[in-house]
Amino acid sequence: MAFYRRVGEVPRKRHTQFRRPDGRLYAEELMGEEGFSSGSTLLYHRGVPSSLVDARPWELPDQTTTPNSPLVPRHLKLPDLFPGEETMPAPERRAVDPVTGRRLVLGNADVRISYAVSRLPSPLYRNAVGDECVFVERGTATVETVFGSLDVGPGDYVVLPRATTHQWLPTGDEPLRTYAIEATGHIAPPKRYLSKYGQFLEHAPYCERDLRGPGEPLLAEGTDVEVYVKHRGAGPGGLAGTVHVVPEHPFDVVGWDGCLYPYAFNVADFEPITGRVHQPPPVHQVFQGPNFVICTFVPRKVDYHPLAVPVPYYHSNVDSDEIMFYVDGDYEARKGSGIGKGSVTVHPGGHSHGPQPAAVERSLGAEYFDELAVMVDTFRPLGLGEGGRAVDDGRYAWSWSGRGPAA
Repeated sequence: MAFYRRVGEVPRKRHTQFRRPDGRLYAEELMGEEGFSSGSTLLYHRGVPSSLVDARPWELPDQTTTPNSPLVPRHLKLPDLFPGEETMPAPERRAVDPVTGRRLVLGNADVRISYAVSRLPSPLYRNAVGDECVFVERGTATVETVFGSLDVGPGDYVVLPRATTHQWLPTGDEPLRTYAIEATGHIAPPKRYLSKYGQFLEHAPYCERDLRGPGEPLLAEGTDVEVYVKHRGAGPGGLAGTVHVVPEHPFDVVGWDGCLYPYAFNVADFEPITGRVHQPPPVHQVFQGPNFVICTFVPRKVDYHPLAVPVPYYHSNVDSDEIMFYVDGDYEARKGSGIGKGSVTVHPGGHSHGPQPAAVERSLGAEYFDELAVMVDTFRPLGLGEGGRAVDDGRYAWSWSGRGPAA
């Protein structure tokens, strides 16, 4: 994100002496991507950001995946992973937080998709594998970070750069439902929306004004503070976890400036691109990552050619798996398939898919679609995580024909 921000106190020149009121130097830290050749930010700490006093292993939630075999489209009912959270009496609710409570739904070497329904604060957490893009389906939270805090709610994408120390603090009475997209690399706006200097161009469906960054620095106190770190290792998916114990609270930054920082973007600020005939999925793209893209289907006017067919045509995912998370509204193309709010469909590469039977005729003459969905297209096959395996309805593949293998 080449959009410069300055928060708190920083010296006039970088890499120069910057002293505390008592005369001691602040510790300057450069947080940067791609080996000093991409976006970066300078943070000024009261303590030494490299200090450790202890470390121990952290056993990550199950990160194993199994192939989608036999190759079929699937319907994953994510609400079934955390049943009854809204109505369950407080003593019976799951003791789950938005980080350690994530259940892996799908994953490959490039991206992992997890889901959590939580009420508890997360531990301090740092993903040292790649950026995270967390979509808030329901509920509200404050995300405290080393850069400052973000207040987030339904429809927010929260983009957290790799190695950002942060903490999720659910707020309000409703449980926090989060759909976490974890990259093995960096997540950014699509290149075609940006100038060669990183500014959003006029044809982009959102711009810098729509992004919410951290405000004032957080100056927390504490000693011997635990930070949960996900990193590369020998575990499932090439991942491992470590708990670092640091002598002082890591939220000790008095100021920072640069172009690398966490931010939030709400889908209500995405301006849909429409046309006389059906537009292909890239017009819905919001972010890109290594070997995957993230798209958002928002409420919008639909095709206005007099003979237009508003729902998608049948299409084969030659190069990608298509993962659709149905957030809200009434998704026209999937009527009759059992898809509802909180559902995820898996349309794997090599299988042609499209509208359910009768959806094409039913859509003719429609002028507006009231739907909200998050799509992730990957360019390498996805495996099913333990969460995905647990809530596969086992029937979706036969919904176009109306008959299954036993018929």
